[in-house]
Amino acid sequence: MFNAILLNKNEDGSTKAEVTKMDDTQLPAEGDVTVAVDFSTINYKDGLAITGKAPVVRKWPMVPGIDGSGEVIASTHPDWKAGDAFILNGWGVGEGHMGCLSERAKLKGDWLIPRPAGMSARTAMSIGTAGYTAMLCVMALAEQGVNPDSGEILVTGASGGVGSVAIAILAARGYKVVASTGKLEEADYLQSLGASEVIDRAALSAPGKPLQKERWAGVVDSVGSHTLANAVAQVRYGGAVAACGLAQGMDFPASVAPFILRSVKLIGVDSVMAPKARRIAAWSQLATELKAETLAKITQEINLADALAWAPKILAGQVRGRLVVNVKG
Repeated sequence: MFNAILLNKNEDGSTKAEVTKMDDTQLPAEGDVTVAVDFSTINYKDGLAITGKAPVVRKWPMVPGIDGSGEVIASTHPDWKAGDAFILNGWGVGEGHMGCLSERAKLKGDWLIPRPAGMSARTAMSIGTAGYTAMLCVMALAEQGVNPDSGEILVTGASGGVGSVAIAILAARGYKVVASTGKLEEADYLQSLGASEVIDRAALSAPGKPLQKERWAGVVDSVGSHTLANAVAQVRYGGAVAACGLAQGMDFPASVAPFILRSVKLIGVDSVMAPKARRIAAWSQLATELKAETLAKITQEINLADALAWAPKILAGQVRGRLVVNVKG
């Protein structure tokens, strides 16, 4: 028997979430690797699943948890054997396949990547999908020629998981980072991560002109909607925007003007289905570039029972940085 968060649908369509005991017979038949999960996380999508605020769960009952790290218990997959250290991010886990807010999970070996040497399971989950997505965004900007000499980089949703890690990575690489947040009381925290300036998200969140004064060499955006549209309208000639989130909305009320008049590039960044080679490249860089003291500023550790209470808080934007879940705690 092992502990897990289990989601069931009530007769009225609402979601029942509880920490309960499960056994191996309740794990999905699909999957060729059984793992012991040491640490998981709470991401925005996990918050939606646990609270039932959006229909992200496609199969019932469901164990949420799109992230996990620990060790392999048993495997019939050729790339994995008992004792191997793994990281899982995405692949629909926690939505259509039981996830990692559980002491045990049964997963597909093709979804897993090796945990970098010297990185603990806790460190991996302190980074999690949010940090891995942030690195994918930074990689995308660099591949478009945006370098530390190009100019200021805007990071929206700055106090969240993606934003916090993006600021830390960019600042460590020598970029000048401007953080946009709705929590100006977090300015000291954001500057401690490396932000040179903190601005109020209100400056970007309302409808704006299709072309505005040029400022940003690059943007990491996890917000979408008017915030993304305004950010694009302010990007300097030849700059690039990496878009990875929709906290404000899925809409993009913008004009083609920045793209055809300023040669701005808008790059969509997906972490859920990213190919294995791309994942390994991102995690390899995370392992060397994110310092322990930086992760300590970003991370708060909770246990499985705590996760139920924190889920609505992450949806309400009340979480700073990352929540790492000690599933055995």
